[in-house]
Amino acid sequence: MTQIRRFSENDTQITPETYAELEAIAARYPEPRSGLLPMLHLVQSVEGRVTSEGIEACAKVLGISAADVSGVATFYTMYKRKPVGDYLVGVCTNTLCAVMGGDVIFDRLKEHLDVGNDETSEDGAITLEHIECNAACDYAPVMMVNWEFMDNQTPESAVQVVDALRAGEAVHSTRGPKLCTWKQAERVLAGFNDGLANEGPAAGPASLVGLEIARERGWKAPTSDSSGPTEEPGTKIEAVEEADTSRAESETLSKEVK
Repeated sequence: MTQIRRFSENDTQITPETYAELEAIAARYPEPRSGLLPMLHLVQSVEGRVTSEGIEACAKVLGISAADVSGVATFYTMYKRKPVGDYLVGVCTNTLCAVMGGDVIFDRLKEHLDVGNDETSEDGAITLEHIECNAACDYAPVMMVNWEFMDNQTPESAVQVVDALRAGEAVHSTRGPKLCTWKQAERVLAGFNDGLANEGPAAGPASLVGLEIARERGWKAPTSDSSGPTEEPGTKIEAVEEADTSRAESETLSKEVK
């Protein structure tokens, strides 16, 4: 399918202002190189992906090679090397979500949007990808839009979400704020506050079931000293001898059984 080109390959949004923000990110860390991950998110917030210009900019600010930056950018799947739509829709197809219908949701969206995995709809609004585990198995099957959760999805509800986004309607995540665009979300991941951190619940009822059961039954985590002192071998030699003795006894039992 023909993809809409959203900007020229030769255009770049790495302006002096962006350089200043990259430097500000690097300055947050005792070791500037530790700021590379959020710096790459900032590049995506202005370029829509990790571009060669963005890689060069990060390398220049950190005083490392472009190859070093590229090695990180190509290691993590959150960094994209081709343009992303206004909304990155990721459908979990890992074991539990797949069993609960994740594969069906993904196939339905591919058909509805007329795209394959990691492709963007013709209007440039939705990029679809399957992802491995959203760490929200208690709400399976789960879909994410620009890293915000959409829980307990069905093929029908997933289609409704993408259609609403394409129509410019306001859509709220299940446990978070109103969905923003891909570039806006990337700026947040770069460490720039959008003021929406406390919008929406941090956890839902399914995630808190264990806590509620513990409260009902009066269960509490043991304190650090509640189990009393633990005796350990006095020396490394004694520890090795103890381990060797246990292994020898185990091997002897195994031979006797045979």
